Amino acid sequence: MDPSAIAGALLAANAGQTQMALAAKMVRMNASADAAIVQVIEAAQNNLDRLANVAAGVGQSLDVSA
Repeated sequence: MDPSAIAGALLAANAGQTQMALAAKMVRMNASADAAIVQVIEAAQNNLDRLANVAAGVGQSLDVSA
């Protein structure tokens, strides 16, 4: 086999390995982002649950002109 062909194959394999490592890192980052989104949604739901017992009309006449 030609030495330049072997060198080219090694370079291509190295590039493919780098691409796979970057893809794996991106997948892990997306999983982390998805988990963070779930936490935000759960926190919002908890806040809404706390406000469910507030009487109707509370907060409608708030003066913010100061």
